[in-house]
Amino acid sequence: MNETIKTLLARRSVRAYRPEQIAPQELDAILEAGTYAPSAHGKQSVTLVVVQDKETITALSAANAEIMGTKADPFYGAPTVVVVLADPEATTTPLNAQRDGALVMGNMMNAAASLGVGSCWINRAKEFFDKSEGKTMLRKWGLPERLEGVGNCVLGYPAGEPRPAVPRKDGFIVRV
Repeated sequence: MNETIKTLLARRSVRAYRPEQIAPQELDAILEAGTYAPSAHGKQSVTLVVVQDKETITALSAANAEIMGTKADPFYGAPTVVVVLADPEATTTPLNAQRDGALVMGNMMNAAASLGVGSCWINRAKEFFDKSEGKTMLRKWGLPERLEGVGNCVLGYPAGEPRPAVPRKDGFIVRV
């Protein structure tokens, strides 16, 4: 089994992070891997926004928690958040942009795992960037308001050991 397959099988979502920031070269490698994800018709409809300042992370986390109906930090204390946005006008259908974003998220999470960096896909980005508060943030970042949230990829060094994989379900693979 090669290293790529080992990483794909071993990657787990991390839900507790050490406070120190990830190394810039690791972040750059993770982001570059995201940019090489497949995209519908090669349109590259995804935009990545890297957030490392605590104030913005706190604001994004609080908004995400509100949508979720909790006070807990849905970003698990991660020191880096990569907001994955998709342009529904940049592909043949709006759904393709969301799918492109999902592939970018997967590439980044697997790249992070290969480097010993923890990651977790945090939902509710679509709901946040559909709201006026999200549109305001897009404008602040100099981005078009039409962009849709796909997810937040939180990154950081794990604070503990990953949980073991749950057994794969029966009937996961059907051969015809």
